[in-house]
Amino acid sequence: MPPPKESLITPSAIDFRDCPAKTFVLQDGSTVAGRSVVDHCQIVGLVAKQLMARYPESLRSWLFPQGADFAAAAHDIGKVSPFFLEKLRRNLTNHAVNRDINPTLEKDWGGHAGVSQLTAQALGAPRYVPEILGQHHGSSPKSKISWRTALDDPFGGEAWHAERLKLVEFLKLALDSDWPTIQDNAQARLVAGLTTVSDWIGSGALFENPALPWAGKIDQALDASGFIPPEYKRGLSFEEVFSFPTRGAQQLLIDQVTGPGVYILEGQMGMGKTEAALYAAYRMLDAGTATGIYFALPTQLTSNKIFERFNDFLGYVLAEDCKHRSLLLHGNAGLLENTDMGEDAKPGGSWFNQSKRGLLAPFAVGTLDQALMAAMNVKHGFVRAFGLAGKVVILDEVHTYDAYTGTLLDSLVNLLRSLHCTVIILSATLNKARREDILGCKLASDAYPLITSAPLGLTVEEHPVMVSDTHTVLIKLVNDEQLTVTEVINRAAAGQQVLWIENTVPEAQQRYLDFAAIGQELGFSCGLLHSKLTLDDRDAVERKWVNLFGKAGHPVRSQQGRILVGTQVLEQSIDIDADFLVSRFAPTDMVLQRIGRLWRHQETPRSPSAKCEAWLLAPALEAAIENPEHAFGHSALVYSPYILCRSLEVWQDVSLLKLSSHIRGLIEHTYEPREESGAMKILNNQLENGTPGVRGRKGLRALRQLARLTVSEAGETTSDANAQTRYSNDDTYEVLLLRSAKRNTPDKLCEIELLSGEILRLPLNASTLSKVEWRKLSAKLMRQIVKVRVNESPLPLTIEVLQRFGFQHCFYLGDPTLNESIMRVALVEPFGEIKGLSGSNVHDKYKLSYRVDLGYQVIKATA
Repeated sequence: MPPPKESLITPSAIDFRDCPAKTFVLQDGSTVAGRSVVDHCQIVGLVAKQLMARYPESLRSWLFPQGADFAAAAHDIGKVSPFFLEKLRRNLTNHAVNRDINPTLEKDWGGHAGVSQLTAQALGAPRYVPEILGQHHGSSPKSKISWRTALDDPFGGEAWHAERLKLVEFLKLALDSDWPTIQDNAQARLVAGLTTVSDWIGSGALFENPALPWAGKIDQALDASGFIPPEYKRGLSFEEVFSFPTRGAQQLLIDQVTGPGVYILEGQMGMGKTEAALYAAYRMLDAGTATGIYFALPTQLTSNKIFERFNDFLGYVLAEDCKHRSLLLHGNAGLLENTDMGEDAKPGGSWFNQSKRGLLAPFAVGTLDQALMAAMNVKHGFVRAFGLAGKVVILDEVHTYDAYTGTLLDSLVNLLRSLHCTVIILSATLNKARREDILGCKLASDAYPLITSAPLGLTVEEHPVMVSDTHTVLIKLVNDEQLTVTEVINRAAAGQQVLWIENTVPEAQQRYLDFAAIGQELGFSCGLLHSKLTLDDRDAVERKWVNLFGKAGHPVRSQQGRILVGTQVLEQSIDIDADFLVSRFAPTDMVLQRIGRLWRHQETPRSPSAKCEAWLLAPALEAAIENPEHAFGHSALVYSPYILCRSLEVWQDVSLLKLSSHIRGLIEHTYEPREESGAMKILNNQLENGTPGVRGRKGLRALRQLARLTVSEAGETTSDANAQTRYSNDDTYEVLLLRSAKRNTPDKLCEIELLSGEILRLPLNASTLSKVEWRKLSAKLMRQIVKVRVNESPLPLTIEVLQRFGFQHCFYLGDPTLNESIMRVALVEPFGEIKGLSGSNVHDKYKLSYRVDLGYQVIKATA
């Protein structure tokens, strides 16, 4: 049963042309009524029309239905309503309060967006359109309005509904357009994204002042928002771009990618998959059949070095006068660009974060997670879908492991196919079953390397690549850590470059400390690279160590031995070359990826004592099967014990690994279904059905079902701050680490000292600085953030406390009503201990610490 209708006095309707859509702050600080609803709706509709016109014709006609601009224009028809009018009036400097109306009740029907949705329903708008209007602020109000109608008293009854109808008819004439007919859910997500982005642009600085004319500023606003079609150098060859000729697999992929569709390149590590994908993308851009490139890395752990490779590529293919030559959006560099997209994308807005903004840029390197949310029922998921539409989307290092993410990936690929994207999937470690899931069809070939081509609307084809094994690796399973430590020390002392990869950050930190102390005595150097570093510190570590272990380090490689300790960040999408590898045991996919960092290039100078060898720290198989949690230790919390045991079985008899002929068999044997008995049957059952208890984990069946629910078209939209793109029992918080933060009340600012010693002054009043100045401050502060697990993060501060320091001007602090993660802020004392803003303890159970060399540490308190 719906709640009873509200008993209230509805004010008389006013002419739709007199209804304000926004407020505007004058130079004297007073707030007056801003743009009218009718002007704002026209602006947004024309922005949408021009935004679509900037797509290549070959894509535009496929992607956007006729009337998509009108759907965008109609997004705010719900602002012609008494509650919204009263809410806006109460923000004016001089206003008369109507005490019969409580604007806070708007939350009960999703605000003006809910009224827009109900009005479109009452007017008989086609399928999908009312929901598009209702969710233009990122979330659907559907459950809040399911029992309401546009004629209900809170929305002004028949009189106000009549004014909304007049507004709709006015917009139809002004735009010479009408409601669009939308084909399916994928196109609905595209039009929803177009609507929201057009609203952001139409709310930008060029349109804020109601006293200034807005006509003629649409193209200027689109340019200011960064939506400028790129220009390319035409007809470049592969060798002109990369300075070396194509190899067999590279050329075969390039020949296959001739239009939108899905293309999978499977091949061994170091074979040049990235260059092949990028050149295929360039061919699509050069032909006018794609709008840009989104390069999706596996996780945020992946090295920033891929950004440099992508930037170099753009430097070759973009025309000299192209506006985007300096707009590669990686790290937080893109935050410094003076792009104007309204409130949501300004510093402190929910879309100021670069991981989100990059999806709307023509070129970006980002995470798979952000791309996956384009297919998920999360806040602003459809904006991500709009950002990817028509692009070449490169999904790097896709693996067999992780059923939850795999289910989401399959949905993403289907969506991208519907959005006429060119999807290029790169992998060294896919099995046949996962390849079939991704493409949604049965496949025949077991060849490796292999290119599978599924152009849009055409038959799927498989193309084996003929290669010979030129790379062999000696493999040794080791269960004696002290023996391994001694071996690594001896090799580093002899001048070798050694990688040691752990599965958890604490184990990597401890291993680094062990080696660093000895290295000072024996003359070799040590480094540590993992995810729990601020962006500033991580960049510094990567610049040094990835260069030392990469091609840039060849001239100094022989000067001394080195040990680089790290976690999964060293595993993929990073061009480093070690003489010797030690890895904590992991699923076969990850072990192979790690081996791909070993003897990667023939031209690398090496110590005379070096041989191509990898030692895998692994327990005895029988002990692992009997008690995997004890045998594998913390690794059994990171990876499935059953998959670890299956992987360990496969590696028992491997003493010489041939790349590439052994890879397919290792992967298939690890993941092929089989009947189990005894302890392995129990572990397999736990994998399928989960394990109970506080530290239990969900099984594959539940994970697949959870993943399917997240891509469901029904139900409540969840927050993208809490969206799970890879299932884990641990959420994460962003922690801002500072040296000090002090309120300077007389000067109305907060003085912040960064860990580097740099001083920033953060005004408490947003109007003190320009948008460009706030953008620069925000970009610097965002480089001081570390992501950590919830149970290892500092105690929370309320949004009100953070606002007293002015942090809301630089960060989106979250909305508690949506259960979003709220940023944590803490201070790092000179010797590394982390304290609260007032010097208080920040954790009830652990001692927290941060050092430039070690990163974020969680230390158990001693009794």
